Amino acid sequence: MILTFEDILPPESVRDIRAAFERIAFRDGRASAGAQAVLVKNNEQAIPGDAEAEPFRKMIADTIFRHPEFRLAARPLKLSSIMLSRYKPGMSYGAHVDHPISGGGEMRRDISFTLFLNDPHAYDGGALVIMDGAGELEIKLPAGSMVIYPSTTLHRVEEVTRGERLAAVGWAQSMVRDAKKREILYDLNVARLDFFEHYGKSKNSDLLAKAAANLLQMWADV
Repeated sequence: MILTFEDILPPESVRDIRAAFERIAFRDGRASAGAQAVLVKNNEQAIPGDAEAEPFRKMIADTIFRHPEFRLAARPLKLSSIMLSRYKPGMSYGAHVDHPISGGGEMRRDISFTLFLNDPHAYDGGALVIMDGAGELEIKLPAGSMVIYPSTTLHRVEEVTRGERLAAVGWAQSMVRDAKKREILYDLNVARLDFFEHYGKSKNSDLLAKAAANLLQMWADV
């Protein structure tokens, strides 16, 4: 399930993060890449533990984790540390799949997310391309908006040819490991909440709520 969420961060927060990019210490992104990804990765990432970056990493992670639509779709148990990335002209990230386990082994990566930090007109190229059986989906969102997608999918970042692409990247371990089950729960809850909004509390709204709760109880691994 691939979903986009608008306005995860308000404009003032996005501006503060972009300004901080001038003060944050970056390193070659290949330092965090696996044996195959290192062959196609060409970007810059904030150095882990950088004092300028840490408050923004925490703020982004806290905001995402609390976001109601994200919680409904991802059923997050935990989030990774946020990775702040920068692509300058000539940089790209070729086709790869994210490592299924975080580098420190502390969590499983079920859901990947990219939070865009500058607007599409600020740079050329740099689209996130997600590849699946139906073809390729190009994603380039406004600043403050985010896309989530299964960490099992092949994806790439197209070469930036002008400007800079700024983004925050991370992963979630879900309470519901199976992506199809997460999608069923999401669809059911979206329909349930819409039904309740239009018709109020009733026998049918109670049954929908019961079904959603019982499926989550059956499938959750906490």
